[in-house]
Amino acid sequence: MQGLYAVFKKELCDHFSSYRFVILFALIAMVSFISSYMAGIHMKENLEALASTRFPFLMLFSSTGALFSMVQFVAFFGPLIGLVLAFDSINRERADGTLIKLISQPIYRDAVINGKFLAGVATITIMLIAIVLVISGLGLVIVGIVPGIEEIWRLFVYLIISIFYISFWLAVSILFSISFKSIATSALASIALWIFLSFFVSLGANVVADSIAPVDRQKEPNPEMIIKNIRIREMVSLCSPMVLYSEATQTIIDPMRKTTRSVVLMGPMEELLSSRFQNPLPLGQSILVIFPHMTALVALTLICFAISYVIFMVQEIRT
Repeated sequence: MQGLYAVFKKELCDHFSSYRFVILFALIAMVSFISSYMAGIHMKENLEALASTRFPFLMLFSSTGALFSMVQFVAFFGPLIGLVLAFDSINRERADGTLIKLISQPIYRDAVINGKFLAGVATITIMLIAIVLVISGLGLVIVGIVPGIEEIWRLFVYLIISIFYISFWLAVSILFSISFKSIATSALASIALWIFLSFFVSLGANVVADSIAPVDRQKEPNPEMIIKNIRIREMVSLCSPMVLYSEATQTIIDPMRKTTRSVVLMGPMEELLSSRFQNPLPLGQSILVIFPHMTALVALTLICFAISYVIFMVQEIRT
C-alpha cells in the first residue's frame, strides 16, 4: 500500500506540474467558460422564457453557446485529456531506464500501473469538478439563478459519467503506452482510435443501415423501412463511447428528455398521453433510462484497464 501511495503521489505531482497539462486544461476550461458565458448571456436576455423553465440552472451546461454546449464540448474533446495524461506513462520510463529502477525498489509491479491509473483518474476528477464549479459560479453571477437539490444531484451524476468516460481514454492511452515502445507510436495510435471511435463509427453506422435497410427517398417512403434503418444506425452507433456518453449526459442534464432514442413508436393513446403530460422526468427515472449507457462506459473502462494490467504484469521489464 505504501508503494501504491508513493507512485500515486509522484504521478499526481507530475501531472499538475507538467506544461502539457496546464496548456490542455487552460484550453478546455477557456472554451467551456466561453460557451457557458454566452449561454448565460442568452438566458439573461430571455428572462421571461427562463421563468417558465423548471430547471434553468442546467441550461448553463446544455445550452449551445458560440458553437456547442459544455456537454457537447466534453463529449468531443474530453478524450484528449485522458490521452494526453498517459500516452507516455510507461514507455517513457522504459526509454529513460527509470522503470527498472522503480521496480527494483520495495514497490510491487502492480502498484506502478495502479498508481499511474489512479493518479490520472484523480487528475481528471479534480479538473472536471473545478470546471463545473466555475461555470456554476459564472451562472450565479450572470443570471442570478440558484441550483435546486435535483439540479445538484443531476450535475453529480453528470460528473460521475464524465469521469468514467475520460477514464476510459486514460486506460486506452496506458494500454498503448505499454504495448508500444515508441512514444510517438503510442500517441498516434491513441489519437487514431479516438478519431475512429468518435467520428468514423457514426459514418459507418449510416453505411451499414443503408445496406441492410435501404430507404429510397425518390419513391414514397416506407415507414417500417425508415424505422428499421434508424434502429440499425442507432445500434451500430452505440459502439462508440462518445455516442454512449452523449446520449447519457444529454438525458441526465435535460429532464424533459425521456428517452435516449431519436425515434419512438407511439400509438394514438401514447400520443394523447404525451401531449397531456409534459412534466420533466424525475431523477430516478432518468437514471434508469441511462443505466445501460452508464454500465457500458464503466465496463469499457474496467475491461480496458484490466487488459493493460495483465499485459504489464507479464511483460519483460529489463532493457
